Amino acid sequence: MALGGDGFMLQTLHAFRDLGKPVYGMNLGSVGFLMNEFNEEGLETRLSAAEAAQLHPLRMVAHTKDGVREALAFNEVSLLRQTRQAAKLRIVIDDKIRIEELICDGALVSTPAGSTAYNLSAHGPILPIDAALLALTPISAFRPRRWRGALLPRRARTRFEILEAAKRPVSAVADDLEVRDVTVVEVAEDRSVSVTLLFDEGRSLDERILAEQFAD
Repeated sequence: MALGGDGFMLQTLHAFRDLGKPVYGMNLGSVGFLMNEFNEEGLETRLSAAEAAQLHPLRMVAHTKDGVREALAFNEVSLLRQTRQAAKLRIVIDDKIRIEELICDGALVSTPAGSTAYNLSAHGPILPIDAALLALTPISAFRPRRWRGALLPRRARTRFEILEAAKRPVSAVADDLEVRDVTVVEVAEDRSVSVTLLFDEGRSLDERILAEQFAD
């Protein structure tokens, strides 16, 4: 059981994923999209009736001049400029160049579970939890100005090549783990890893994601 906000839930998933135990969260934070309402009354009944959602993370492989770092992300992998200058990224999907040069503040790849988080704030699409899709979303794209992102099949392998990396440094973040001064970042869903979240009856993650699309 995790008591906190969404950030604490993500920390819990990373810390205890190898236990293979379902996680039930109650919100003591600010947003709590991945959490249930905090209420100690009838907790055993709520747990017995809870609805499960299985999540598969993204695996980030980040290359720097000093080596390679790997990390998992249940919400998103995001690339962010480190200085005042815009980042320049080349986007390669399944070994095919799709955008030769994206000038932007950054870009991200989101899971369905994470599509209502940073992805939504960057004007990316909300994805149903069982959608076999990933969202590729630019952050403040300058060129190509009209590009709004893409929906990728979950088996897609995305590769970001950082152009002019020394002049325009970029960091890569998998949930809350940051790797600075990256040169290449590879992102793909890892179906060999899964975690299970529990939600109160009638308040499943499916329902929350659907309701978010009709929110004020």
